[in-house]
Amino acid sequence: MGADLAVAPRRQRADIRKGRRAGPARPRKFRDDRKAAWLFLAPALAGFALFYAYPTVRGVYYSLTDYSLLGAANFTGVDNYRQLIGDEQFWNALKVTGYYVALNIVSQTVLALGLATLMHRLTRSVALRAMLLVPWLVPNVSVGLLWMWMLDANLGFVNHILNALGVGSTGFLTSPTWAMPTVAGINTWAYTGYTALLLYAGMLQIPQHLYESATLDGAGEWRMFTRITLPLMRPVLALVLVVSLIGSFQIFDTIAVTTKGGPVSSTRVIYFYIYEQAFTNFHMGYASAIAVVLALLLGVLTAVQMRVLRASRSYLA
Repeated sequence: MGADLAVAPRRQRADIRKGRRAGPARPRKFRDDRKAAWLFLAPALAGFALFYAYPTVRGVYYSLTDYSLLGAANFTGVDNYRQLIGDEQFWNALKVTGYYVALNIVSQTVLALGLATLMHRLTRSVALRAMLLVPWLVPNVSVGLLWMWMLDANLGFVNHILNALGVGSTGFLTSPTWAMPTVAGINTWAYTGYTALLLYAGMLQIPQHLYESATLDGAGEWRMFTRITLPLMRPVLALVLVVSLIGSFQIFDTIAVTTKGGPVSSTRVIYFYIYEQAFTNFHMGYASAIAVVLALLLGVLTAVQMRVLRASRSYLA
């Protein structure tokens, strides 16, 4: 009895003193939180199913019909997709959209990288960051109207300054040559600050001692930017480029407010063409087919971007 008391745990020693032999320890029961997790996820899943999954499935179904908003939908198979292959306006809209995407992503990313680098290396002012975010907070329709008035060939403030300088007025939104670069410039002005803040947040994750070591080795700012900042920011930069690509393909409101697809279809992007087919020509089935093709194209381009940029790998991990 004394030997048992010496080696037994405290609870077992108490049982032994009371004359009871301690049985095998019961296994601990861990609380299953899966039901609670599903309960919290249910509102988000319901919203996703109602506002994303159901419209997607319905859109794919409409793309296989001749639905026109004015009558019942009749199943036509892949006729809409066959028509799409020979539609010159569709291919022109895709080409115009690609031109806009190239202009917007290059200008926006370069300017945003410059602003983010300046904030990271020179100042981290909260007021400056708030000012950069202001254009992004303004609705796109308001931005479009604002710049349409400022760039008006007759009464616009910008052309007034150009005339005062002796350059002469320019139809920024009425010229087939200048219309798309102008629209790209408007959206670059609106979104560069937001993109710069995303890149700045990624730069804050880079350890400061790397810059200090590079400075001691005599490296300049450009060398540190190309050898330290850019390589370590690859996942964040990939995210920004993917978001910018998808957002650029979805350009619509600025076009609808300023140029309405003109002049001479020079700004008729794919989203505006879908809108025209659905709500102007009432070819909802055909518009759905274009939307499905656009979604597939964006999926392929996103996958290529993620693979090329190796977004899943980071030197900071």
